[in-house]
Amino acid sequence: MSANKNIILKAENLPKIGDNVVDENLRSVGVVSDTFGPVSSPYLAIKTDVEKPHLLIGHVLYAVPSKPPREKRRKKK
Repeated sequence: MSANKNIILKAENLPKIGDNVVDENLRSVGVVSDTFGPVSSPYLAIKTDVEKPHLLIGHVLYAVPSKPPREKRRKKK
């Protein structure tokens, strides 16, 4: 955990910034706010929305991809 109460963790698969993060019970934990470190072994900063983020130490967290924006269809004339 960082000084500003972000969760710092090592990533196995690199999610996108803005992706939601959930725990093993699919409860929302926060949002990916930054990626850093070497490309071969990146780290993530997760901006948490839980009251006690220290309770997540040692738990597996999962990134849920955010949905891409839908394309607007043009009306045919």
